[in-house]
Amino acid sequence: MRTESVDELFARFGPSYRMFVTVTGMTASFVMVVSGTISNVAVPDVMGAFGIGLDQAQLMATAFNIAMTTSQLLNAWVIAVFGQRIGFSATLIIFAIGSLICGFAEDYSFVVFGRTLQGFSAGVIQPLVMVTIFQVFPSDRRGSAMGLYGMALSLAVAIGPAFGGIAIGIFDWRYIFFAPLPLVLVAFFAGLIFMPSYRDAKEQPFDWTGYGLIIVALYCVMTGLTDGQRDGWVSDRIVTYFVVAVLCSVGFLRSQMRRGATLVDLSLFKNREYTAVMFITLIFGIGNFGTSYAVPVFGQLVQGMTPLSAGLLIMPAALMVAAALPFTGRLADTISARLGILIGLTLFASGSAFMIDADVNTPFFSLMIYYIISRFGMAFTMPFLMSTALRTLEPEKLNSGAGMVNFSRQLGGSLGTNAWVVFVQMRTQFHADALTATQDSSNTSSREFLDSVGQILREAGVPELVNQPGALHFLGQVVEAQAMTLGFQDGFLIFVIVFVLAMIPAWLVGSGKKH
Repeated sequence: MRTESVDELFARFGPSYRMFVTVTGMTASFVMVVSGTISNVAVPDVMGAFGIGLDQAQLMATAFNIAMTTSQLLNAWVIAVFGQRIGFSATLIIFAIGSLICGFAEDYSFVVFGRTLQGFSAGVIQPLVMVTIFQVFPSDRRGSAMGLYGMALSLAVAIGPAFGGIAIGIFDWRYIFFAPLPLVLVAFFAGLIFMPSYRDAKEQPFDWTGYGLIIVALYCVMTGLTDGQRDGWVSDRIVTYFVVAVLCSVGFLRSQMRRGATLVDLSLFKNREYTAVMFITLIFGIGNFGTSYAVPVFGQLVQGMTPLSAGLLIMPAALMVAAALPFTGRLADTISARLGILIGLTLFASGSAFMIDADVNTPFFSLMIYYIISRFGMAFTMPFLMSTALRTLEPEKLNSGAGMVNFSRQLGGSLGTNAWVVFVQMRTQFHADALTATQDSSNTSSREFLDSVGQILREAGVPELVNQPGALHFLGQVVEAQAMTLGFQDGFLIFVIVFVLAMIPAWLVGSGKKH
């Protein structure tokens, strides 16, 4: 394959080349972002298909997010060693393989493995496409190009769950993994033509030791959190996972203190304001990924929504955020960062606070409004965090600083969502045990409920022999549903507490205006 630089491709295709390569890259990024959110509406179907609980089902989301988080660290090395064309094309092949594994999987572990491959691809492709767009646009148009790119990805977040709901409603949950493949094929062949293929001939050092340590640490934490409630938090297996995670984390930090190629520039954290922004970014990641996962799953498991209804529930918020981001981006240049971040965290907390009382009777449009309030927190927080983090750094540290912001957001979202689901599972079990303990002969409400259900069954012609067991079974289902509702409500309360606590470091962020 002949090596072609951006200048050579411009000479070959003319001014239209800029549009060709931008559409090619955005198609690939769009597909992968859609695939990242599309599985959120398939959680109940996957739970039923494989007979698993919510703690394991959420691995579809966290495996994707953690793989995407860690693979972003490989982007610069991939471009330097393989070039954009080979890196782009190979990444799409890996994504397609992961999609096929997910779609044909007969064991849930293969679904998780396939989602890991998809997440790996998404982590490499997004910064690769951003670099390419940056190269082909002149300096006075790069801001607009990046804004358009960000808006397209926000639209992908909106379309993903709704598209998944339609696919599940018409076909089956497996088709959510097959549906993006035609666009992947289009992007693959377009990439072979339009992506630049120049690569650095020099040897590119990469911190493979640090990369391996952080992958093992994240895997152990994720597995320990997922299996802890089932195996026992003090069981030998779970304790081993957490010990290995701690040891690998310590080893990773020590590896980043040495001279030479490292994944993280620890000197960035000597800047107090930057450190505060990193902490808030972790919280922002929890809110961004956690609420987008929690609300559609709540709608399906608690309110019995269809996947399509759950997707439509969150679509308006994502569309409004996409429309609001250009405005809040400009606002980040005119008002203080402290005020902007506090407004964002307040909106996040407010939207989650309304969800604390949500149950099976909460109207659809009320849930939609609560989610819109929460997501507007993202529209405010994201541009202020990025602009504040970068303006506190020296020019030579901008690239590493921006990478850390992105990494922290993804890391917070991945591990935060995992931990949140485990918490909801534990609280659901707690409430189930507490409610079950009250179901005895002295409980007047339960006796009246059993009598009314029994009467309905008798009128329906159900034999008396199975009348009482049937009523008791229905009572058990009611108790289980109520326990799940209370568990989710406790989970939304945790969101509120975390967002309020994040306001403390927000006060450390400079209040000066940036013009």
